[in-house]
Amino acid sequence: MTTLSRQSLVCSLAAVLLVLTSAALAAEPVATTPGEPAASFDWNQWRGPTRDGQLPGPAWPPLLDETHWKPLWRVPLGPSYSGPLVVGNRVFTTQTRDKTTEVVSAHDRETGQTVWQVEWPGSVKVPFFAAANGDWIRATPACDGERLYVAGIRDVLVCLQAADGKELWRVDFVEQLKTPVPAFGFVSSPLVVGEHLYVQAGAAVVKLNKRDGKVVWRSLEDGGGMWGSAFSSPVLASLGGREQLVVQTREKLAGLDPETGKPLWTQEVPAFRGMNILTPTILGDAVFTSSYGGKSLLYRLAASGSAVDEVWQNKTQGYMSSPVVIGGHAYLHLRNQRLTCIDLATGQEKWTTTPFGKYWSMIARGDRILALDERGDLRLIRATPEKYEELSSRKIADDETWAHLAMAGNQIFIRELGALAAYRWE
Repeated sequence: MTTLSRQSLVCSLAAVLLVLTSAALAAEPVATTPGEPAASFDWNQWRGPTRDGQLPGPAWPPLLDETHWKPLWRVPLGPSYSGPLVVGNRVFTTQTRDKTTEVVSAHDRETGQTVWQVEWPGSVKVPFFAAANGDWIRATPACDGERLYVAGIRDVLVCLQAADGKELWRVDFVEQLKTPVPAFGFVSSPLVVGEHLYVQAGAAVVKLNKRDGKVVWRSLEDGGGMWGSAFSSPVLASLGGREQLVVQTREKLAGLDPETGKPLWTQEVPAFRGMNILTPTILGDAVFTSSYGGKSLLYRLAASGSAVDEVWQNKTQGYMSSPVVIGGHAYLHLRNQRLTCIDLATGQEKWTTTPFGKYWSMIARGDRILALDERGDLRLIRATPEKYEELSSRKIADDETWAHLAMAGNQIFIRELGALAAYRWE
């Protein structure tokens, strides 16, 4: 895929090669490293293998300079806010083409070559006050190694075969549940656990059978439309020794029984226009969140297991960037565009920076944070409660970079608004 014009002969040869390569690869499974669990080296879902921005492994290189940082490839694409997935030898991404069509594509991890591509009609015109954020596909997909689960903007969930893009099933929540199209689109990223899939869609939290897409239960119905339809994404956690699905709706935090969908506890979270966007951060038996127009809050599960108690609150307001936690401190990018370090034991702000961009996606390894803002600036930060300590930085894209960055091994994948790019950092 390219926007650059080429001579007709080159185009013809490229097209033939692409068809032949795609056909040869269609029957192949998504390759993985023998003997390694997928989560140890794949970036297979929203915020990485453990869904919290944490990535175990050896120490990162100390700098982002040309000695350590090498461009691999860049593929022009239509706009998308979906973060790329890296599973085995494939990189998966989405795009919206011509404001009418959603496209999912698989790319060779080493070359960027398109392996397969599928599309379907899909578009939503977001409210005028959000128009600057575009009308294109938003949610990051999930992959279990065999299947790719993609959230289309019109509240449609599509399951594709990862090897060749073949559609296995689809659920149109608007059609099936008779719910309104979410005003801001399908934003929540799917969570795969065992044989099931959890999504905040269909004006509720929904559990589906991942094999056929059949709905198992539906909980916390919110009416959808303008003021319902969640912005956050679910996580699975053990609180008080009990496994539960922790979700954040536009109005509240909740813990749900994964088997039945029954709410185990709920807690209202104030926010302007229901802008509870962060993915809940789990800390033992406690849950941290922060909202636009609200506060930063830490709740701990009560002894009864049927409620949570507020441990502390402070005045900082998160926005779209979920924090990473290192050494008992949350590193959180705020509504006012600053990065802050919060002591999670007390709620005390240890330091707050001057403004950066509007959004950061962050990956943590050891005491290092790799952070990408929406202006294409990448930073390597040493996480310490003593002070903000930036070790290295570089301009990585001239285009906007709202999608969450992805990393697998020593490769980093950046979804620019108009392209997918890969780099090697060593």
